Amino acid sequence: MKGLMYGMILYIVLLLPSVISLMEKFIVTHMLLQMPLLLISGVLIGDFVTKKCPSFFEKWNGSGIPGMTLVYIVTMYWMLPRAMDEALLIQFVNVFKYVSFPFLVGIPLRDSWPRLSGLAKGFVIFNYIPMFGVMAWLYIDAPIQLCNNYLESEQKILGWGFFTIMFCMLFYILQNVFIDHSAE
Repeated sequence: MKGLMYGMILYIVLLLPSVISLMEKFIVTHMLLQMPLLLISGVLIGDFVTKKCPSFFEKWNGSGIPGMTLVYIVTMYWMLPRAMDEALLIQFVNVFKYVSFPFLVGIPLRDSWPRLSGLAKGFVIFNYIPMFGVMAWLYIDAPIQLCNNYLESEQKILGWGFFTIMFCMLFYILQNVFIDHSAE
C-alpha cells in the first residue's frame, strides 16, 4: 500500500505544470530524469497492482518475457530523437509519454523482472547496452541537430549521459561475474 501511495504522489508531482516545464526545458532532464521518474512511479504502483490482480499477470506474463518485450519496445521508441520532439509539439504524444512510462514500462517491469531467470535478465541488460551505446554515439557525433526543440550542445550532453549509463551497465555485468553466487 505504501508503494501505491508513493508512486501516485510521485506521478501527481510529475504532472504539475511547473514540474513539467522544468523537466522538459533541457533534453537531459527530459530524457534522463523525467522519464526514469515516470518509470519509477509505475514500478511503485506496480507493486500494488500486481498483488491486487495476480491471476491476470500470471496468465498474461507468466514467464516475464511478454512484459519485458513490451518494456523494451516502449523504451526503444522513447529513445528516438523524433519521439522527444513530438512529445513537446503534439499533445497526444505527450499524453502517451505520461501513460506509457508508468503503465506500459513501470508496471510490466515490476511484474516481469522477478519472473525472469538469471540468463534472461542478462539477455535484457546485454540488449540495452548496445542500445545505449548507439544512442550515445548518435547524440554525441551527429553532425546535425537531431532534436529541433533542443540545442546541439544539450544533445551532446545527453549522449555522454547515455554513455555513462552504458558504462554503468557494463560495470554491473562485470562485477556480477566476479561475485560468489553460491549462497543464492
